[in-house]
Amino acid sequence: MRTHIPAVIALTLLLVACAKDDDTIIDDPMDSLAALHLPDNYFNYANIALPEYYLVNGFPGASQAQSAAIDHDNTPGNNATTNAGATLGRVLFYDKKLSANGTIACASCHKQANGFADPLVLSDGFAGGKTRRHSMGLTNARFFNSGKFFWDERAATLEDQVLMPFQDPVEMGLTLGLVEQIVRDQPYYPLLFEDAFGDRTINADRISKALAQFVRSIVSFTAKYDEGRTQVNNPVQPFPNFTAQENQGKSLFFLVQAGRINCAGCHTSEAFLGPIPVNPNGRTTSINNGLDAMSTDDLGIAETTNNPNDSGKFKAPSLRNIGVGAPYMHDGRFASLEEVIDHYSTGIQNHPNLAPPLRDGNGNPIRYNFTPDEKAALVAFLNTLTDQPMLSDEKYSDPFQR
Repeated sequence: MRTHIPAVIALTLLLVACAKDDDTIIDDPMDSLAALHLPDNYFNYANIALPEYYLVNGFPGASQAQSAAIDHDNTPGNNATTNAGATLGRVLFYDKKLSANGTIACASCHKQANGFADPLVLSDGFAGGKTRRHSMGLTNARFFNSGKFFWDERAATLEDQVLMPFQDPVEMGLTLGLVEQIVRDQPYYPLLFEDAFGDRTINADRISKALAQFVRSIVSFTAKYDEGRTQVNNPVQPFPNFTAQENQGKSLFFLVQAGRINCAGCHTSEAFLGPIPVNPNGRTTSINNGLDAMSTDDLGIAETTNNPNDSGKFKAPSLRNIGVGAPYMHDGRFASLEEVIDHYSTGIQNHPNLAPPLRDGNGNPIRYNFTPDEKAALVAFLNTLTDQPMLSDEKYSDPFQR
């Protein structure tokens, strides 16, 4: 296994320039090398040491709504993350050549500084078109409990999902055959594929696996929340490093108060995932959170399942890095966390498929009626989930830029 990738690529590019192989012609091999910046030794993607509270449920009592993040790891047995595979995935993720006109990469819609979400309401496609939905943040995608992806869960696995944007006529405008050919044409890929998979064969299956490995490596556990969590026995105790307002927000989030279901009932574990599956073999674990009274233009998961009971249900990303992931919801309708809190405070709509926990004892949409202080406290707590070390970590950054 090679550990000095840039030196090997440099030698290969020089040999290519001398050989003038008609199958791989580049104008200036050193320009191609200068455009790609990889470390002399692999970053650690394969053996990331997760904190204990990701591995064991640390919530006190027998809460059915809580579990350990690791219990929802969606890594398949045939695609374990390796350092070489995730390194290849990182290059593929940031490579703008993999679009119809060389202007859009996966990272164009999933920006590291924004928790791998998009600050635009709808993302830009290669020809100036707009995506149908807001681009979801990718932090902690490894722990999405259903293993399904996109807001409507139309991708059965992450390996399926990562290939779909390439083929979307708005997003990247290619076919898988063209994606494979473009990758084969770049002088830096053959050795990366050899290191990741044992030989230089380039195909869509390997592209899919490498991209999925990189995305699964994007895990968050170095935020202010985590600094406090290491100082207490369980997440509901006050954190010594939190302000009084942040601890108030944490209590509102985690604890049932005055008969109101807590936020953690739907944002579970300390990876802050979507609801845990009551029936793992069910159609979906996602819920309708009352954004609209009726679903018309966008039916959400019902578009995948063709089941009207899933109308208005959408997949929920992890709340990790939510503070830098605005705008919010599948259509980006909320510009700020304050607007999100207002929705749950007084704006939940009486959709026919509204999640039962969001109804009161009379069957009406629940009204949390947060006070201004409570709203501010919840926002302050959610901002403690922003993981600045992860958002600036070189191993998740653009390898085509210094």
